[in-house]
Amino acid sequence: MIYVVKKDHTREEFNVQKVVAAVNKSANRVLYTFTEDEIGRICAYVEHYVQGMGGQEVQIWQMHNIVEAALESVRPEVAKSYRDYRNYKQDFVGMLDSVYQKSQSIMYIGDKENSNTDSALVSTKRSLIFNQLNKELYQKFFMNTEELQACRDGYLYVHDMSARRDTMNCCLFDVENVLRGGFEMGNLWYNEPKTLNVAFDVIGDIVLSAASQQYGGFTAPNVDLLLEPYAQRSYDMLIAKYRRLGLPEEVCERETMADLLNDFEQGFQGWEYKFNTVASSRGDYPFITMTIGVGTGRFARLASRTMLEVRRRGQGKKGQKKPTLFPKIVFLYDEALHGPGGPLEDVFEAGILCSSKAMYPDWLSLTGEGYVPSMYQKYGQIVSPMGCRAFLSPWYARGGMQPADEDDRPVFVGRFNIGAVSLHLPMIYARALQESRPFHEVLDYYLELTRRLHLRTYAYLGELRASTNPLAYCEGGFYGGRLRLTDKIKPLLKSATASFGITALNELQRLHNGKSLVEDGAFALETMEYINRKIQQFKQEDGRLYAVYGTPAESLCGLQVQQFRKKYGVVEGVSDRTYVSNSFHCHVTEEITPIEKQDLEKRFWDLFNGGKIQYVKYPIDYNLEAIRTLVRRAMRMGFYEGINLSLAYCDDCGHEELSMDVCPKCGSRNLTKIERMNGYLSYSRVKGDTRLNDAKMDEIADRKSM
Repeated sequence: MIYVVKKDHTREEFNVQKVVAAVNKSANRVLYTFTEDEIGRICAYVEHYVQGMGGQEVQIWQMHNIVEAALESVRPEVAKSYRDYRNYKQDFVGMLDSVYQKSQSIMYIGDKENSNTDSALVSTKRSLIFNQLNKELYQKFFMNTEELQACRDGYLYVHDMSARRDTMNCCLFDVENVLRGGFEMGNLWYNEPKTLNVAFDVIGDIVLSAASQQYGGFTAPNVDLLLEPYAQRSYDMLIAKYRRLGLPEEVCERETMADLLNDFEQGFQGWEYKFNTVASSRGDYPFITMTIGVGTGRFARLASRTMLEVRRRGQGKKGQKKPTLFPKIVFLYDEALHGPGGPLEDVFEAGILCSSKAMYPDWLSLTGEGYVPSMYQKYGQIVSPMGCRAFLSPWYARGGMQPADEDDRPVFVGRFNIGAVSLHLPMIYARALQESRPFHEVLDYYLELTRRLHLRTYAYLGELRASTNPLAYCEGGFYGGRLRLTDKIKPLLKSATASFGITALNELQRLHNGKSLVEDGAFALETMEYINRKIQQFKQEDGRLYAVYGTPAESLCGLQVQQFRKKYGVVEGVSDRTYVSNSFHCHVTEEITPIEKQDLEKRFWDLFNGGKIQYVKYPIDYNLEAIRTLVRRAMRMGFYEGINLSLAYCDDCGHEELSMDVCPKCGSRNLTKIERMNGYLSYSRVKGDTRLNDAKMDEIADRKSM
């Protein structure tokens, strides 16, 4: 008796009919059918060889080789089919082994690639393990050899591989359009809210449901204006109730406004509870951003002020309140409205006070210099950021990429991004040096690889059905999103952007001539001008809205150093630290003032219109005048400006101050610390641990100017 020893070391009696079944499957894959004579020859070859080995066991890999040799002697094209399938199975074994290794790490250690995930939770662990499998499938079936090599070496980084085959990236979701007239969600019809408190509940449901069907940032723009009509409905209902009681008019007004204020406070507090504690089906807390500030009506104004006040006060037990992370708040700054003496100066002051205690809101200039202000000044259109920093390129209602005529207007709300691929410029420059090739020649190669990836992503996503995200594609959340469930989403992709991300511009300059962006920056500037010209060329040739994006590298800031060292070693100022700089920012260790940092980064501002933010570290103790001065300066310069403090809270006694590691009041090390990750905030310490990776923690420890 002869036995075949399988891969799992189990033994099975040798049966030549199993060989017949296997070779017939291989023949079917190349549309061939063996004759009885050919099958007989194959069986005779295999049986003769197995018996001639003179043992009682044959290893499965030996069996494969014998069958392959038999097929080569009978039908070589079937032998190739058999060999390819065998390799295919081996690839899957390797892939699943990789997933298993990662799953074990996730189960027993955790994961810190994304600070918005709590990998201690069972639901998050499941999601992370699935993401690892999806990432492997993406690499196996979507990427070609060139792209895989570029990513594995470190020249390119394809963001969110685990999700980008399934759905879109960040977006400006049109909540107002979904609400208007009612909508369907989860096979249940929602009527349009008739009161403010119901509007808060329904909007929260919409945001959580829609955000879980994508990845990246989810922005609900102009929330003050969104809530205004529902506040008016509540006002009308409440004042009518008090009037029916026969109360004096001034009492009716006072009690109505008190009730409305309570509804606003409870509503915003409810959002903060919901968005910071209810994880999405992806296993993370969705990155939700809301923009406010331009509404001049009394209810819109009350909405903005109350949202800022709720965030400033924080959530938690009495005496131990701290600000939440979500939603990220972005203040839309109009000099005519918020400047000194402006009608909304009080809203501006509420924002400054909130920023001094909670870091948010971030501040977006609508009336300074540059792209975003130009859209507001010319068309009255607000280009809100998607998530932490991504911005949409203009798409005109009738003309598309270019206005059809003087009356054509751009559309931003309801649009989205399909994903980002980041170029590691120091790696690309180092390869050019090593191979004695022009830098732009090597850069062009990786730009072209990225372009092809984006084009394939557009084509792939276009085949998805609207049923994959009904609120977006069928209920009006996205621009043109009134499709039937069975419709393909391809028509909606024409206005979507795709991002060419840039990291480590400071390290590129250091590699070029040993100087930082503070000391020089000319080569970095020239490189970004070149990239912008190439992307503009791609846009015209492909008819696609490509955008240049300052990548907010989180785990990537450490990965890119490891990749550079592996190929090119440790280079001073480039790979001698555990992290690289984010996008066009000056290195965090630079001894420069906030004003100097604003001026230095202004050079690159208009070269990153697909995604950017400027922030400085405020070495102050809640100094309102310093924050106010620097924010107004940033708004004149046209910036999207972030306030960067280091917030720390003692979880034992409730003491709070900036940048403490040990509570000076009670001596506890049980602290919650909130830091600016990149364009967004995260916990650098919570319950004795951090959700941040080691490289990012090293960067935070080194910060002087950021």
